[in-house]
Amino acid sequence: MLDSVSAGEIEAAGIGKNFGRFTALKNISLTVGRGEFLTLLGPSGSGKTTFLMILAGFEAPSAGRLSLNGVDMTETDAETRGFGMVFQGYALFPHMTVEQNIAFPLRVQKQSAQQIKARVAEMVEMVGLGGHGHKKPSALSGGQQQRVALARALAYEPPVLLLDEPFSALDRNLRGQMQDEMRRIHKDTGTTFVFVTHDQEEALALSTRIAIFNHGELQQIDTPREIYDRPSNRFVAEFLGDINILPVNPKLTDEQGALAEFEGRAIRAVSDQGGGSSVAVRPEHMILSADEMPQGNSIPAKITDIVYLGAETRLALKTPGGSDLTMSLPTHAVPATAAVGAPFWVNWAPEHGVFL
Repeated sequence: MLDSVSAGEIEAAGIGKNFGRFTALKNISLTVGRGEFLTLLGPSGSGKTTFLMILAGFEAPSAGRLSLNGVDMTETDAETRGFGMVFQGYALFPHMTVEQNIAFPLRVQKQSAQQIKARVAEMVEMVGLGGHGHKKPSALSGGQQQRVALARALAYEPPVLLLDEPFSALDRNLRGQMQDEMRRIHKDTGTTFVFVTHDQEEALALSTRIAIFNHGELQQIDTPREIYDRPSNRFVAEFLGDINILPVNPKLTDEQGALAEFEGRAIRAVSDQGGGSSVAVRPEHMILSADEMPQGNSIPAKITDIVYLGAETRLALKTPGGSDLTMSLPTHAVPATAAVGAPFWVNWAPEHGVFL
């Protein structure tokens, strides 16, 4: 593993980007720690790729400052920054073999033939392409080509590796395999990774932290678990996985936590601000029962739809006041009496709800 000092720490302060009258980024401030795996996540047009291009040096910010390990790099060009880059389309040289593609940046650095040979052999093994070094990209699968692109970008030990939706062209099974490889490679190299994706599951699986973008603004940056369990606003809550959002009338916070009213019933949830206009609850945290639970939150509802998904079953329900709910249950845990129109109680612990 590389010494953590060789990995880069990036600080972005007040980064903005305008394209004519269109504002692509607004006052983005964040720090990417040494050896971190930070994922930039958001819908199309949210600004995440524009921010990555500014980090790479391919775009100049309209406002703000960038630094690498405490040194200003705002005006530094892409070549001088020396970051590794893996593109969505791989960008391999078709006339070169796997080994020649990986060796290319090392030759640009004018490393010795002996150094290049040793490093290329090391990278080929790291990405699991032993025995394929003599092949050209056209003879490789999409996943193998992506591994070559990763190996080439990491070969010269860059302080930061930038990845722009590198798995988007791969099928679901191959994406899962590449995600496992990505985690291993990040752990083995210790390099700072900044990764762009629109895939929420991919972001949760890979990242040490996630930065969520929308309309050019940074909505929240935190660990995957904290963002999933404690979204800071409604956009984050709805974008990162399925969630139930209940409109509530907030009440005062008491010694047992934040209190609100939903369809005439008192419910409790977590709040940093002492309440909010809605309470968000993940479907998997809800429990279905025939009777009201004495502890926690309970609301009555009727089943409106049942969708069998193999190991999991999704239930759609409607409360007496007309609010829609979704639940996810292991199929074996669905009550035998569950049927469209059947009345049940939906229950959850206060710590699994959060005020927005």
